Amino acid sequence: MKISELGEFGLIDILADLIKKDDTESDPDILIDAGDDTAAWQSDATVNLTTVDCLVENIHFDLDKISWQELGWKALAVSLSDIAAMGGIPKYALFSLALPQETNVEDVAELYNGILELGQKYHVRVIGGNISKAPVLFIDSIVYGVTEAPNIMLTRSSAMPGDEIAVTGYLGAAAGGLKIISNDLVLANNLKMPLTTALNKPSPRIGEGQKLAADGVKCAMDLSDGLTSDLNHICRASRVGAVLNVDTVPVHPALKTAFGDNALDMALSGGEDYELLFTAGHDIMEDIKKQLDCPVTVVGKIVADDNCRITLLDGSGKIYTPSGKGWNHFG
Repeated sequence: MKISELGEFGLIDILADLIKKDDTESDPDILIDAGDDTAAWQSDATVNLTTVDCLVENIHFDLDKISWQELGWKALAVSLSDIAAMGGIPKYALFSLALPQETNVEDVAELYNGILELGQKYHVRVIGGNISKAPVLFIDSIVYGVTEAPNIMLTRSSAMPGDEIAVTGYLGAAAGGLKIISNDLVLANNLKMPLTTALNKPSPRIGEGQKLAADGVKCAMDLSDGLTSDLNHICRASRVGAVLNVDTVPVHPALKTAFGDNALDMALSGGEDYELLFTAGHDIMEDIKKQLDCPVTVVGKIVADDNCRITLLDGSGKIYTPSGKGWNHFG
């Protein structure tokens, strides 16, 4: 079977099973291995978090559509978002670059300027890396973080029937930005800028993730593949189902204005929002709305369902079928 037939997440499942079969010696310090936003292991008084991401030229970005500085920012941001999804504090980063030999040194310096700019914002130190040659640009980012204790760590596998489902911020902006730059669309600057900035310079919800964990939220992940796709990850990890009320989804205002009736489906399945998707009981959710400085919108409810089905309903209670499926590298 080819990976194009299996899909990204089917391949991940096979590799995760192989790792588990090979894990013949239990390690009590390992709290989470494959299957969540980061791995986690206990060390003295803290829990250590590690995540890795890869950006590949012509797959994840087009150098004609993004500056080297923006690319560096984004390379770190996507990994910081994984730390945020666990409620963690990011500490250190390493980068492995594979570069075409004709790459300008000045461009690589700009890439690192973007990395360091975002690193300074969140007090993350770049402590090493590696460089190799390749036909196109590859950027691998590894970020280490910590949480203060296992009981305040967010995971995908902690959703419970009856939990409300919520998201931070607005969704779909990055999908709008991608459509703009891919098709060279001409829009007013007040519409174009927030959408393309969301795509090229996302802002990970580091502080928000820490507040979620501190306030009693147990289940969360970051929105990288699209709301419906990422909610499916939570449902599968937690062995639950979900009902999603699409009329409550917080579609980015600029996306609504620019793309009209298509905006909702872009918000449901566009991906790369790097907002936080989380679940909690009603009382905790009400407290979270007061604690966070960003918008928090309840979009549905977790239900008991061993088949992990997600039902999308419109405002009249009818089944809603979106046009997109969410990001899948091999889909």
